[in-house]
Amino acid sequence: MQRTLTEGSIPAGLFKFFLPILMANVLQSLNGSVNSIWVGRYLGEAALTATSNANVVMFLLIGAAFGIALAATILIGQYIGANNIRETKRVVGTSATFFAAISIGMAITGLALCRPLLIAMSTPADSLPLAVAYMRVIFLALPFLYMYAFVMAVLRGAGDSKTPFYFMLLSVGIDIALNPVFIFGFGPIPRLGIAGSALATFVAQAVSLTALIRHLYRRKHVLCLHKDELVLLKVDWSVVGTLVKKGIPMSAQMLVISLSGVLMITLVNRFGVDTTAAFGAAMQLWNYIQMPAFAVGMGVSAMTAQNVGAGKWERITRIARYGVLYSVLLTGSVVALIEVLDRHVFGLFLPAGSAALTIASHMNRIVTGSFIFFGISVALFGVVRATGAVIMPLVVLAI
Repeated sequence: MQRTLTEGSIPAGLFKFFLPILMANVLQSLNGSVNSIWVGRYLGEAALTATSNANVVMFLLIGAAFGIALAATILIGQYIGANNIRETKRVVGTSATFFAAISIGMAITGLALCRPLLIAMSTPADSLPLAVAYMRVIFLALPFLYMYAFVMAVLRGAGDSKTPFYFMLLSVGIDIALNPVFIFGFGPIPRLGIAGSALATFVAQAVSLTALIRHLYRRKHVLCLHKDELVLLKVDWSVVGTLVKKGIPMSAQMLVISLSGVLMITLVNRFGVDTTAAFGAAMQLWNYIQMPAFAVGMGVSAMTAQNVGAGKWERITRIARYGVLYSVLLTGSVVALIEVLDRHVFGLFLPAGSAALTIASHMNRIVTGSFIFFGISVALFGVVRATGAVIMPLVVLAI
């Protein structure tokens, strides 16, 4: 197998690899933004507040499993770098089973606890029923969301960032098309309101995951498990031990970020619907600011993992340098653009004349500059994790 991330120019190779990841992240955030536009402008501030609270909870639960997926990606990248396909498939099989079990457990837990958790977060009373309705559908979709993210992570670990982008394009297209249909109703489809937005995501993820898996088997992808290899789906506890050992610190990092988000929106909720709606609109923009850093971080992590597997340690320092450079340039550009557009972009998510517009603009001016430092840390953490050192990034983040 060609090890595309262990040979050739590092800046060109890294750029070509993370660009499709960035485009996929843009699509995913664009999808969330379009959904928020439908909800915020046509269902009102209370509905946008509901989705903002629900999305923070979802990010918390996804963060809990994120580390396991990232650990699997790093292991796969290292084995691909060493050209050890048999061990790569063993990691894929165990990780798929383990990750599926986690996703189902998270879905059941979320369905049981979503209402008490939203109440504990001081979700405004007029938004609480909407948030619960939205979250229940999203939790039903959670196994598809998790497995879709897992398959994409496996492909990126193997050096393929283009296929995930193409199927993200399919997912986003379906979600955007179905949102108004399910929210407002069409023909025999009843009006579902805010739950319709969640249902559109459910259908889009299920269809795209099925199409992606069929595509991989039709193309006879090297990491597909065939009939004589299905035994690899049986959990190998040595692999699980490695995933947990490396994954828990990385999950903890995401949980620190997620819990800070939960704490923040809990505090914001106390100021009423307008402030929380403004915070929700601001978070939509902040997602775009973070996208370049996350894309570069994924890129440097996959590239570093493959070079570690190939024993090419002399390339690691240069990967880190170019990762930081790309992250600063791209994040800084997005920050500058959003500062210039300001209230014009917030007007996409909030009704004209809403008091939340002024609040959102004020929040944005306080926060945006800090994302440049965030971008530097994400790039460096991606390199460090891929070398096998997962504790230090957690310690730095906790500080």
